[in-house]
Amino acid sequence: MPAVASTTPPVLIAAAAARTSRIRLGSGGVMLPNHAPLIVAEQFAALEAIAPGRIDLGLGRAPGSDPVITQLLRATGTPSDVEQFPRHVQDIALLMSGEGATVRFTSGGEYTVRSTPAATGTPEVWLLGSSDYSAQLAASQGLPYVFANHFSGQGLERALDLYRTGYQPSEAHPEPRTFLTVNVVAAPTAEEAEARALPQLRMMSRLRLNKPLIALETVEEALGAEPDAATEQAVQAGRSRWFVGTGESVAAEVRAFAEKHGVDEVMLSPVAGAYEAEPKDAPAGRAETLELVAAAL
Repeated sequence: MPAVASTTPPVLIAAAAARTSRIRLGSGGVMLPNHAPLIVAEQFAALEAIAPGRIDLGLGRAPGSDPVITQLLRATGTPSDVEQFPRHVQDIALLMSGEGATVRFTSGGEYTVRSTPAATGTPEVWLLGSSDYSAQLAASQGLPYVFANHFSGQGLERALDLYRTGYQPSEAHPEPRTFLTVNVVAAPTAEEAEARALPQLRMMSRLRLNKPLIALETVEEALGAEPDAATEQAVQAGRSRWFVGTGESVAAEVRAFAEKHGVDEVMLSPVAGAYEAEPKDAPAGRAETLELVAAAL
């Protein structure tokens, strides 16, 4: 996608792990239909060895892109598929564990597979989604659940209810654990925050309206774009689910949102756009969003 730079999460996580010592790092998420379970297990077990106790592995079942990219990802065959998703989630957890996974052959015999020779820890596995299916699967497997509120926002209450009421305790997670993602933009003034939110809102509107995706606009480009009814409607629909304003107002809204839904954690996705005069490789608005909200929490 022209506006998304994180096409290789394990590589970027390794780079971030080498530059940090305390924060947790992870992928949200690895879309399993595009990857062989053993490859995912090997990558994230290696990351856990690099940064022990700091790695999260979020697993999802969506293709993650358009049909052409999906075919390119599977050019050498289909390593996974949606129907096998529940089993592959279990396989990855076993492959990353110290015990490993046991393959039993129909002709007889067994073979044990481990993603690392001597694992001393395992990444935290989360199930991602924005549907009833993902919520129910996370509950049945006793896994923590992330609702992709930053992308969808529809069906949040039902998904959380299905997850909590159907939760089957596991050894690693005796209690249900929930996590929401939210889009946030904070600036010194509410007016600037609204302006910085517009480029990403317009990009999401292109996605919703099935328009060709482009590189993220600058704030000036977004403000000067020719308006049309469909785009404006999509932008307003997205804006209604975002948290945009000053650091104090955004922090208060996020805190109230978390309390309303009783979740254990909220991840902030800073989606502030850049002005033309700002460097595009160091998004000042996104850093400022996190700094302002953190100062107010």
